[in-house]
Amino acid sequence: MTVIPHAVELSVGALRLALRPDLGGVIAGLWHGGLPVLRSTEPLALENSNLSACYPLLPYSNRIGFSCFGWPGQQCTTRPNYKDNPHSLHGVGWQRPWTVQSQRDDDAVLHLAHPGDGDWPFPFEAQHAFALTPTGLDVGLSIVNQAAHAAPVGLGWHPYFPKRQRRHLQAALTGRWESDPATELPTRLAPHPGIDGEVADFGFDHCFNGWQGPAQLTDERLHIALTSSLNHLVVYTPQSRDYYCVEPVSHVSNAIQMADPAAHGLGTLQPGERFEAWMKFDIKAV
Repeated sequence: MTVIPHAVELSVGALRLALRPDLGGVIAGLWHGGLPVLRSTEPLALENSNLSACYPLLPYSNRIGFSCFGWPGQQCTTRPNYKDNPHSLHGVGWQRPWTVQSQRDDDAVLHLAHPGDGDWPFPFEAQHAFALTPTGLDVGLSIVNQAAHAAPVGLGWHPYFPKRQRRHLQAALTGRWESDPATELPTRLAPHPGIDGEVADFGFDHCFNGWQGPAQLTDERLHIALTSSLNHLVVYTPQSRDYYCVEPVSHVSNAIQMADPAAHGLGTLQPGERFEAWMKFDIKAV
């Protein structure tokens, strides 16, 4: 374990993990024998959380449409938080400084206390935990409702994977949410049997239902099996970028504005209740 200002580094065998607690509790980089597993930046060179290898999504994933929603007993607003996008994106955790709660050679736990504000009105506490092994990385995320009344909740992660040659993605799924191109908000669920093909052939920017088993990511250098306790997957494969994203999430994008948010994965926490999730990367050289 290495501790440097504003960064924590863990190392086990061929794997090295770098965190930036102060920049949204993010993974700055994950390397296998020096080769980036995720889009990776040396921790002190990382300028903001949006350029990181992976950031946490809490207390919701993806978008809140036009930064407002109804909740029993109140009408809530949030602030747009990314460039000129009219929606609130990815929660508040990725844009707040976290503190280091504990750290050892192969694991670390970060902590965030959110008091409730114009970005998210419900106070909460959260933990972001990392455990490095000789063959992979285990990540945990938990949130506790500190409000005096019930609060909506969702969790997830936003990993970025580098585009190397022969990049292939396979994942078992049941449905794909189509979006309105004008608003980028989901409108209907279409059947989708799964993904199995070359990333270069895809044009996804979708949330998928019914994720089962590992998502298999393979390229010319590495094979990664991504698993999670969460059963939705956001897949983003921009043709013009040098990365693609495979994101375990708990709920459909903008579920909070749907007629039945719970049916689309959004949770409700009573005061003092906790919601937990995990994801795991199993990594092998090919």
